[in-house]
Amino acid sequence: MFLKALSKLKASFVVLACLSASCTTSNQQDSNPNTVSLTDYVDPYIGSSYHGHVFVGANVPFGAVQLGPTNITQGWDWCSGYHYSDSTIVGFAHTHLSGTGIGDLGDISVMPVTGQVQLVKGSIKDPKSGYYSLFSHDDETVKPGYYAVKLKRYNIGAELTATERVGFHQYTFPKSDEASIIIDLKEGIGWDSPTETFIEQVNDSTLAGYRFSKGWANDQRVYFTAVFSKPIEKFESFQVVDTAASSPVPASKGRMIKGVAHFKTQEGEKVKLKVGISPVSAENALANIQAEVPHWDFGKVVADADAAWNRELQKVRIEALDSAQMRTFYTALYHTLIAPSIFNDHNGDYRGTDKKVYEKADFTNLTTFSLWDTYRAAHPLYTILQTERVNDMINSMLAIYQQQGKLPVWHLMGNETNTMVGYGSVPVVADAILKGFDGFDHELAFEAMKATAMGDEFGLPYVKKQGFIPADEEVESVAKGLEYAIADWSIAQVAKKMGKQEDYEYFSKRGRYYENYFDKETRFMRGRISQNEWRTPFDPFKSEHRKDDYAEGNSWQYTWLVPQDVEGLISLMGGEEAFAQKLDSLFVAEGDMGEEASNDITGLIGQYAHGNEPSHHITYMYAYVGQPWKTAEKVRFIVDNMYTDKADGLIGNEDVGQMSAWYILSTLGFYPQNPANGAYVFGSPAVKQATLSLPNGNVLEVVANNNSKTNKYIQSVTLNGEPYSKSYILHKDLMKGGKLVFEMGSTPSATWGVAKADRPRSEPVE
Repeated sequence: MFLKALSKLKASFVVLACLSASCTTSNQQDSNPNTVSLTDYVDPYIGSSYHGHVFVGANVPFGAVQLGPTNITQGWDWCSGYHYSDSTIVGFAHTHLSGTGIGDLGDISVMPVTGQVQLVKGSIKDPKSGYYSLFSHDDETVKPGYYAVKLKRYNIGAELTATERVGFHQYTFPKSDEASIIIDLKEGIGWDSPTETFIEQVNDSTLAGYRFSKGWANDQRVYFTAVFSKPIEKFESFQVVDTAASSPVPASKGRMIKGVAHFKTQEGEKVKLKVGISPVSAENALANIQAEVPHWDFGKVVADADAAWNRELQKVRIEALDSAQMRTFYTALYHTLIAPSIFNDHNGDYRGTDKKVYEKADFTNLTTFSLWDTYRAAHPLYTILQTERVNDMINSMLAIYQQQGKLPVWHLMGNETNTMVGYGSVPVVADAILKGFDGFDHELAFEAMKATAMGDEFGLPYVKKQGFIPADEEVESVAKGLEYAIADWSIAQVAKKMGKQEDYEYFSKRGRYYENYFDKETRFMRGRISQNEWRTPFDPFKSEHRKDDYAEGNSWQYTWLVPQDVEGLISLMGGEEAFAQKLDSLFVAEGDMGEEASNDITGLIGQYAHGNEPSHHITYMYAYVGQPWKTAEKVRFIVDNMYTDKADGLIGNEDVGQMSAWYILSTLGFYPQNPANGAYVFGSPAVKQATLSLPNGNVLEVVANNNSKTNKYIQSVTLNGEPYSKSYILHKDLMKGGKLVFEMGSTPSATWGVAKADRPRSEPVE
C-alpha cells in the first residue's frame, strides 16, 4: 500500500542519516553560561496525582507528539493515560491529552519485551497474563522533553524524547535471543476504540501504517512510519481480540492489529526507534522524520527538546518567595505550553474537519482546543507571551469554521466534540481582533463569529426568538445562556470596532441576556420555564451533572458568570453594597450539592470552586466595587493553598492549560477578569520580582517590594516611575514594557483602588 512511495523516501532518508552521522551530542539551551536552566524547576509529576490528569512523558512546546507511558488502568483519573498512584506500564504511546475530564488518544503504542511474546496487555490481577510491566518511581526520570524508566519485568531501560512530530525511543536491552518490540494499534485511552488499523513492513528497518479510531474524537486518523536503528530479524502482525484465551490471527489490516519486530540483543545493547506521525499519510510521517530527526543522536534530540522548553520558560524569569514556588510556577508555565498542539505535517499538509487533505497550508494548523476552559485565561496569556502563535490559533479556528460551518467548541484531532457549553472560541477570536492581531482575515473572522452565534443548535433558536433558553426544553439552559451572552458581548465589541453598527446593537442586546436568568427575589441565576415562570423546586446548592440548568456547577457558582458586564450584575444585585455582601457570602456558604454533582467541582471555598472554570474570574470582581483588598486575600489564599509542588499539587483538572494560566497570571499580579476587553485586574503579586521578555522585543519588569506571605495587600503602584492609581492595567500598556512596581503591606490600603475613577470597567478601553 505504502511500499513503493515509502521505499523512495527511505532512500533519501538514508542519505540524510549518513550526512548527519557525524553529529555529536550538544546542548543548545543557551549560549550564555550564566543563564540558569529553568527546565530544572519543572516537575511534570505535579498534577499527575489527585484529579490533575496531566500528561507525563516527552514532548516539545505545542508538539504533535506527546510520547509517554500508559498505565494498564482505565478510569476518570487516568484520562491522560497515567496516574502517579499506578505502577504499571502497558506501552509508550505517541499521543496523550493533558488535564482533560475525558480520556482519548493513546495512539501508536510501543512496548519493548523479552521472551515469548504475549499479544494481550494482560490483567492487573495477574502480572503474567499479558505483556505489561511493573515499574517504580525510583527508577523513573521525568523532565521536559525526556522520560526514562526501568521496565522491571524485562530489565529493559526505556528512554523517550521527541521533536514536534517525531517520537524518539531508546531501549537498553539485556542479552536475549528473544528481544521484541510490539507496535500496538489496538489499545487506546479512555473512550478510544479502534475502527481500522494497518501495519506493513517496508524494508528491513521500517514499518508503516495507520490507526483509525472512534472515541471522544468521533473519527480520528493517525498515520505513522517507524524506523529502527538495527535490522528487524523477523516481523509479524496479528489481529488480536480482547481475551488472552483467544488465538491471534495473522493479519496486517483489521480493527485490532498488533505488530511484533523481533531481534537478538547483546547485554546493554541500545535499540533505537524513530516514529513519525501524521494526520495525512505514512509518507508524510516519514518525511517528518527526515525533516526533524535525520540522525540517530538521541542525546542531541534530548538537548534540543530541553533548549526548546528553556526558550519558552525564559520568557518569564521570577524571583520567588521560596524554592517550592519556583517549581510550582515553572511547572505551571510548562503546562500552558503543551496545547493547542500541532496538527499538520512539516510540509504544512493537514486533514481538516471535513476529512479533506489541505496541502501546504500557510499557517501552522493546531488542535486540542479546550475552549470552554481556555478562553478565560490561557488564551489571554498567549496574547502576552505567545503572540507569534496567536495568528496560527485564530487561522486554525477560521479553517475549522470554513470546514464545519461554525467555530470550534472543543476540537480534537480534526473532530468537533461539542463538549461543554457555549462557543468559547468567539471571545478568543474577538480578543485577538481587539488587541490588534492582524495575521488573519478580520472580515472572515467576524463572519465566523456571527455565523456561530446565529446557529440553530444547543438552544440558540430560543436565544434568537425570546432571549432565554427554557429550562424544560434544553438541559444546562442557564450555563448555555450565560456563556452565549459573554461571547455575544465580544462580537458586539468587534462590530463596533469594525463600524458594523447594526450588528453592534444586536449583539450588545444579546450580551445583556444574562439578565433573563436572574431572579431578583432569590438573587440567583436560575432556570426559567417562561417569561413568568421559574423552574421549581429551586436549590442554589444543588448540582446534577448533565441533568440540571448548570454545567459542572450550581447556582451559587453560575450567578457570577457575567464577566462582560459586572456593572450590570451589580445593578441587578441592588447596588455595590448588596453585591459585595452577596460576593462575601459565596466564600462562606455551606450546603450539600447532592450525590449527582460533577467530580469536577473541586477546590471549594464555601461555594466558590477553584477546580472548575466558571469560578475563575470571581475573586477579581471585588475590584469593581472598590474593595481590591478582598481580591488580594482570596487570590493569595488560592495561589498558596491550591497549587503546590507535589504530585497532587493541582486542585482540579489542569484543563489543557487553564488552571495553570490562572496561576501564572495571578502570581504575576494581574488577571483578565473580562477575557476580551483588553484589561487585566490587579490582585496580589505573589513573587518578589518578575521579568517578562515580550515577543515584541519589549521587557516588562514587575516588582513587588516588601512582598511576603503576610504582605499580600497592594498599598500603591507606580508605572515607569509615575504613580498609578488604577486597579487594572491595559493590555496595550503592558505590552509596551517598562517597570511596574507594587508596594506591598500586611494590611489593606484604605485608598488604593477605591475611588470610582480607578476601578476596572467592563467596556473595552481604547
